[in-house]
Amino acid sequence: MFPDIRLRRLRKGKIRNLVRETTLSLDDLVQPIFVNETIDSAVEISSMPGIYSFPLSEIAKEAREIADLGIPAVILFGVPAFKDAEGSSSYGETDVLQEAVRRIKAEVGDELVVITDICMCEYTSHGHCGIVDFETKEILNDPTLEVLGKIAVSHAKAGADMVAPSGMMDGMVEAIRQELDLNGFENIPIMSYAAKYHSSFYGPFREAAESGYSFGDRSTYQMDPANSDEALREVTLDVAEGADIIMVKPALPYLDIIYRVKTEYQMPTAAYNVSGEYSMLKAAAAKGWLDEEKTVYESLISIKRAGADIIITYFAKDVARTLK
Repeated sequence: MFPDIRLRRLRKGKIRNLVRETTLSLDDLVQPIFVNETIDSAVEISSMPGIYSFPLSEIAKEAREIADLGIPAVILFGVPAFKDAEGSSSYGETDVLQEAVRRIKAEVGDELVVITDICMCEYTSHGHCGIVDFETKEILNDPTLEVLGKIAVSHAKAGADMVAPSGMMDGMVEAIRQELDLNGFENIPIMSYAAKYHSSFYGPFREAAESGYSFGDRSTYQMDPANSDEALREVTLDVAEGADIIMVKPALPYLDIIYRVKTEYQMPTAAYNVSGEYSMLKAAAAKGWLDEEKTVYESLISIKRAGADIIITYFAKDVARTLK
């Protein structure tokens, strides 16, 4: 007890660093990239200052910059020139994401882990993450699984190192695992968006990925923000179906979920520091209300402290420059 015990003794100078419990390193970070087939030069996303959509012609250069910063991985999102109700531009051999993977791999080889998002929302004319019954306005689970399997195989054939299904369809991990294995890609890992919430923090992403929906919302397949136990049920199923890494999305409003998932499963756990989290910090910093560098570091260290091994964040390049 005080005065014999004084915790402030360990908060001075370099001693503070010696006893630090949680650290943030470049190896924790994944940088998202948007590749857009409809543009000829990089376009800044208005709701995400500092983040750009890239044409295929510039994607290799962006990947090279990220690799040179020491960031170990990227996750790719594609915007096609053609959209239809079935999302048919999502799984062709020469479609936008497949071509982006090939160009990145030709430029950086194994210097970057290339992760691809497996979902239909960027490719469908209605903006939903699956096949739709337009009479009932229902997003059909089981017919969607077949498409997700085709997308995953097409990405693996193009050279993706890892696939990440994000549509929150029941059985999506099993369907993708089976298709990958049947096609000789049994060594391609799956990072599942296992606990993806129906969040208001995704708003800026929908501008970037051009994935706004034409009717309803995604509450029938993404999780209710009020639920915590359900996240463990979702993760349990994805682990049983073959997920190699599990993800919680968003990150900051769901630190309790990250903690519960990591504590329960003790397996590689990712967290997605999503577009709304990025944009609100950027906006506050632009107003002079927050110190951007310090606030970003504090935010990311809190995600790591909660249990995330991998942090997908739009701040990855900025943090890499700071850490270097």
